[in-house]
Amino acid sequence: MSLSSADAERLKEAFQQCRDMEGTLSDQLQAYAAAGREIFPAYGEAVDRLVARLHENGGGENAPRPGEPMPPFLLPDETGRLISLPSLLAEGPLAVMFYRGHWCPYCRLNVRAVIQAHDRIKALGAQTVAIMPETQPFTERFKAEARAPFPVLTDLDNGYALSLNLAIWLGTEIQRLLSYQNLSEFHGNDGWMLPIPATFVVGRDGLIKARFVDPDFRKRMEIDDLIAALKSASEER
Repeated sequence: MSLSSADAERLKEAFQQCRDMEGTLSDQLQAYAAAGREIFPAYGEAVDRLVARLHENGGGENAPRPGEPMPPFLLPDETGRLISLPSLLAEGPLAVMFYRGHWCPYCRLNVRAVIQAHDRIKALGAQTVAIMPETQPFTERFKAEARAPFPVLTDLDNGYALSLNLAIWLGTEIQRLLSYQNLSEFHGNDGWMLPIPATFVVGRDGLIKARFVDPDFRKRMEIDDLIAALKSASEER
């Protein structure tokens, strides 16, 4: 079963309502997930099966943990400029956020909440960076549409996500249900691999201070938890 154009429009309206509602990021994500189950139940049920499979296989469990070094990266931003982890940490503590793509409504809700907290993050002397498996035209679109005041980096073929044990294969059922999204064009390949959305708070010393890793992409690190972790990291000497 594919998504009809009428239901696609209903999902768009549901997204706008959830985006504009009062409440926490978790409230917005849960509201959109509930709307999605009503409008496109086949996809919601398929995601439940995917998440169960990932949990059974320990999806994300082997990603770097607090106290461990954050593996370095050198990735292009939306303009093609190479950005390294050390160069970002030289400016202060950092939130490294993995997103599925510009097309993902949960990622768009997530990044909007982070942007709304940007002044609080800057006041701590901290910063954020987003990492996605999309080619630069689409990371540029994501940044522009969200008006993100931080770099959006391309992790082509999920190379960095793979090194962190975050990359997953979506499976044929999800591929069929998501066929209305042109992931092959977005990624520059037809592998149907995505990162588990995750957030790592990294101190100036390069060590991970906090992390949020959940195979269920409908769940994300709450903004107050992100701020608290960045505040703690910024107070370390």
